[in-house]
Amino acid sequence: MQCLILAGGFGTRLYPLTMNRAKALLEYEGKPLLTYIVDNVPGNVPILIATNRRFEAEFLRWQKRTDRQVEICFEEARRDEEKKGAVGALHFWIEKKKVKQDLLVIAGDNYFEVDIAKFIAAYDGEKALVAVHDIGDKSEAVQFGVVRLEGNRIVEFEEKPSSPKSTLIATALYILPACLFPTLARYCSEGMTDALGNFISYLVSTEKVRAYVFTEAWFDIGGRLK
Repeated sequence: MQCLILAGGFGTRLYPLTMNRAKALLEYEGKPLLTYIVDNVPGNVPILIATNRRFEAEFLRWQKRTDRQVEICFEEARRDEEKKGAVGALHFWIEKKKVKQDLLVIAGDNYFEVDIAKFIAAYDGEKALVAVHDIGDKSEAVQFGVVRLEGNRIVEFEEKPSSPKSTLIATALYILPACLFPTLARYCSEGMTDALGNFISYLVSTEKVRAYVFTEAWFDIGGRLK
C-alpha cells in the first residue's frame, strides 16, 4: 500500500489567512496539520504529498523539518484556476508515479485522531473503504458528504445535501484498491476532476463501498473541532 496526501488546494475560502500559506501547513496546537497526518501514517507505508508550485518553498522547508521520509510532487499550477482539482490530481499522480498498489488517500487539510493503522487493518483488500464520522448535527452535515449505511456498507451518499438524512459524513480519508484505478480514469475522462466527495458518490452508485465509522476527534480546516 502507498499513501497519497492531497495538498494542492489554494484555500481561497480562507483568504486572507491562506493568501501566502498552504492550508495543509496551517498550525493546530503548535504543529502543521500535515505533520499530524504524516505522523499518523504507519511507517511501512510510503508517502507521496501532492501540492502546487505556489507553495513549493514552504513545503520544502516543512520537509526539512520532518523526521519522516516523504516525497513531495508539484503540479505546475500557481493559481486556483490552474489546479487539476482533487480527483484530477489523484488520477494524475497515480499515472505519473505509476502507482500499482492500493492507495491510502488523505486530504491534507483535515485533522483527525483516528488510528490509521486500525483503519488500514479494517480494509478487506477488495472494496473501497471510507472513514465515516458522526458529526452529530444535521445543520452542520449540509457542508459535507452525508452517507447512509446498511451494516458497514455505504448504500447512499449525498454531497452537501440541503436536507441531510443523517449526521454520518464521509471524511477525506479512504483506501482506493488498485482495481478501481481504471474506474477513476474513466470518471476523470468525463471532465469530473474536482470534489473527492463526488467521486465517492459515483463509486457508491457503481461499486460496493465500505465504511469505517470512527468516534475520535476530527475537523475539516475552517470548521470546529468534533
